[in-house]
Amino acid sequence: MFVASGLGPFVGQAVHFKRFAPDLIEYALKRYMFEAERHFKILDAQLGRHRYMLGDVYTIVDMAVWGWARTVSYVLGDELAATLKNLVRLVDEISARPAALRVAELRGRHEFKEIDDDARRILFRHQAA
Repeated sequence: MFVASGLGPFVGQAVHFKRFAPDLIEYALKRYMFEAERHFKILDAQLGRHRYMLGDVYTIVDMAVWGWARTVSYVLGDELAATLKNLVRLVDEISARPAALRVAELRGRHEFKEIDDDARRILFRHQAA
């Protein structure tokens, strides 16, 4: 539930307000960046006590965390992300697993559209006059 109700929503909103929102809303940016950082730090602290999120066994929780934790540099920046050594360790370990390598290979076979004016029009319909 931590990933589904905390990490995911806060990181998603942080990315939206930092990188895609049509207008800079300082309050929203500060709030969601603060919460994204706080959630990533909670994960890092937990991983400082255990190899994986729930102890010494790799579980679906680690898979769920990995999905968001891979974005830590994109969200917080390289400098701050580098301080989260336990989280980076988990991301690196999971990213080297065969299933994660297949994901990376699959993603590399598809072209993803950049956020251009047409994409903004569709994504931010509520902004249309």
